[in-house]
Amino acid sequence: MTRTAPTVTGTPDEEFVRRSEPFRRELLAYCYRMLGSIHDAEDVLQEIYLQAWRGYARFEGRSSMRTWLYRIATRACLKALEGNGRRPLPSGLGGPSDHPDEPPRPGAAEVPWLQPAPDALFGAAPADPAAVVEARQTMRLGFIAALQHLSGRQRAVLILRDVLAWRASEVAGLLGTTTAAVNSALQRARAQLSQIAPTQDGIAEPADPARRALLDRYAAAFETADVGVLAGVLTDDAVWEMPPIPTWFAGRETVLRFLAARILAAGEQRMIPTSVNGQPAFGSYSRDGDGVYRAHALQVLTLTAAGVARVVAFLDAGLFGPCGLPLALDATA
Repeated sequence: MTRTAPTVTGTPDEEFVRRSEPFRRELLAYCYRMLGSIHDAEDVLQEIYLQAWRGYARFEGRSSMRTWLYRIATRACLKALEGNGRRPLPSGLGGPSDHPDEPPRPGAAEVPWLQPAPDALFGAAPADPAAVVEARQTMRLGFIAALQHLSGRQRAVLILRDVLAWRASEVAGLLGTTTAAVNSALQRARAQLSQIAPTQDGIAEPADPARRALLDRYAAAFETADVGVLAGVLTDDAVWEMPPIPTWFAGRETVLRFLAARILAAGEQRMIPTSVNGQPAFGSYSRDGDGVYRAHALQVLTLTAAGVARVVAFLDAGLFGPCGLPLALDATA
């Protein structure tokens, strides 16, 4: 097949940039869904564009630029997953603790934990409200955590088919397999996800302004160390996780006992709102002896109509910068 020359001007490098850059953000989201780590996704994305730039002279236009880039991206992600295919949350490793008054046990340093992804990295939301809901659902921490239970190829098939709405024949061509194999892999992946996270797609958040009021009450409860207010915003089956600490808690009363003993009693806090994985989040800051509030945890919330159902508090100050949050606040903040 003869390649049709594109009607563009400039050098080959300029042409490559002009044609490939529009897909950068969606490729980053694809790599994040595949890998469960925004740091790994950004590293792999750089490798994808380097490979594509080196091979652009051989690109013959038998497929679209988008399909060609996704083929390179899928190969790169599958290679990155070799020998290190799963990034869990604490709730994916074992049952909850029934001892909230005891110090949580430290986590194993070698565990590659799931990471959150700041919304700011993925650009503006789609204009279509239905597309906004779909994009948020497929970026939620619960969905990304569930993907970790699938093999690399199953992840690719499910993301390409169910998230990006590719046809089975297109996915088969990208993966170098048959349509029947793609359909079979998709069926197995869907069945496995339904067992791991059967209610993930059914999360119904409260509508504004109730959502804003709920978040304001939640933040105020931490800043004033008010257990009573927290009791009013958490659901009966609320969950609290703290990667890289493997200990986690389930049930409002257990969570409240832990927070009262270990978090709220530790000193003054400040909460700065942000948005992560299409979910509301807060950077929480603890005041030190010098009066400075220093980054403590990135709290990612799952909201339902009944209240705050899950909080994943990532104890990693390195996540604050990508979320546009400072590492410290002065005493007047």
